[in-house]
Amino acid sequence: MPEEELHGIRIHLDQVLAERGMTLTELSARVGITVVNLSVLKNGRAKAIRFSTLSRICDVLHCQPGDLITHDPTQPPA
Repeated sequence: MPEEELHGIRIHLDQVLAERGMTLTELSARVGITVVNLSVLKNGRAKAIRFSTLSRICDVLHCQPGDLITHDPTQPPA
């Protein structure tokens, strides 16, 4: 991976979904985003996320962005 793509961003969508007892399919239907796109985000393969998407996910999951995304610069990307 090129140096400019290295980052320490971690996505915790799977953990938040488990805490809420919600499936990715249910989140997809409620947010209006495809399961495939949510899966890319959940698995840490997304390169970006729109604030409007993040806001809709937070609305549905009743959480804050920091519950879904953390930064740990000491950890290389997964």
